[in-house]
Amino acid sequence: MKSEHVPPDITEACSQKSYVPVQLGLGIDTGGTQTRWALATARQEIIASGTAEGLSALQMNSRDGKAAFQQIFGGLSATARIHGELRTVKAGITGFGGDANVLLLMLAKIFDLPEQHISVGNDIEIAYLDIFSPGSGYLIYAGTGSIAAYIDPEGQLHRAGGRGYLLDDGGSGFWIAREALRHVWRIEDEQPGYWKQSPLARNLFHMIGAHDWNSSKEFVYHRSRGDIGKLALAVAAAAQQDQVAADILWRAGQELARLGMSMCARYGNKPVVLSGRVQELHPMIVESLRKHLPSEVSLRQSTCQAHFSAARLAAKHLHTL
Repeated sequence: MKSEHVPPDITEACSQKSYVPVQLGLGIDTGGTQTRWALATARQEIIASGTAEGLSALQMNSRDGKAAFQQIFGGLSATARIHGELRTVKAGITGFGGDANVLLLMLAKIFDLPEQHISVGNDIEIAYLDIFSPGSGYLIYAGTGSIAAYIDPEGQLHRAGGRGYLLDDGGSGFWIAREALRHVWRIEDEQPGYWKQSPLARNLFHMIGAHDWNSSKEFVYHRSRGDIGKLALAVAAAAQQDQVAADILWRAGQELARLGMSMCARYGNKPVVLSGRVQELHPMIVESLRKHLPSEVSLRQSTCQAHFSAARLAAKHLHTL
């Protein structure tokens, strides 16, 4: 469990006999690659934050997945209590489909809190509210997966994409990696050994650790979505030398633009914000996204701090207890 910030006054306060633990709200933002967390006081001041391994609500369907939730959230619970009295939790969990009962029961037990002190939702809702007020724009989020979100003035969430790696997630890190591996192995079917001439293939195989099919198969079918999505880094690194890699990144921007266009078609033209780590891979992705959006639709990039937003939302709940 990695902690990025420990406030200097905590140790001092603990040494005072009159010390009363500060009440805290914990915000959690899970993703396929990484889980980010933050703690906020009743004044909504962030006093600590950090990262843990990635999680998805889809993991709740397996015993190993549930064990991962137990381990990571259990670690967060212990870490939070180092900083004060944990009273509320706001969790945005990727892949969350709306049935909170199982997760609520699990989190209430892990954090030793009443169920009404815990709020569970989709990570994209928290990310949206970190950037927009309801009704003011569209968020395109592209990390391991991809999705577009719009929360209307009545607070209703609307979405495009976000259907997971088996069906879509166009333009995401996983999608970029999958498209690249698909191309490389199709060429190998036709011209065995061609990978030696391909910067894209060499980069991919370097990250996988070997160039044989069994190694690629083991990586793709036994590693996490987040691990596979990281192969997008190899695609981006090859883009200047390899036209196939460049084409995949260009198409990734086009796929992300499709999400924004879907929202514009349904609710009218509004500002678009791109967030998520895919935007950091290569400028070509954002260039393509901009080209494929209508000229009258503004586009800006944002580094989403959804775990901070979740912590502040949890902190607001402290006043209602």
